[in-house]
Amino acid sequence: MRKKKPNLIADMTFDFALKTINLYQHLTNEKREFILSKQLLRSGTSIGANVREAVVSQSRKEFIAKLNIALKEVHETEYWLELLQHTSYVSDCESMLKDIDSIIRIITSIIKTSHENKQS
Repeated sequence: MRKKKPNLIADMTFDFALKTINLYQHLTNEKREFILSKQLLRSGTSIGANVREAVVSQSRKEFIAKLNIALKEVHETEYWLELLQHTSYVSDCESMLKDIDSIIRIITSIIKTSHENKQS
């Protein structure tokens, strides 16, 4: 495995993707829930994939666009988690919802800073 530079948001979203995969496995194996869990898996792992694409983007415009896609995926993931919680498939997903809040704050801050730096 190659060494990579530490990147807070990339690391956070990778860890979140792992939690999402574990929750997906629990939902499919234990709860026999296949529809909402698949949506959650797709959006929850897409966040980190888009952040990774942003990290290697070729322009500031592409960087901001990829982070905006990641932000949309975060909000979609939050929606699926809330549905799973309110339908009692998941009794407690507060930890993941707190992670989502942190991810939203960080990505929003990065986008805002990137826009400000673009205009300077």
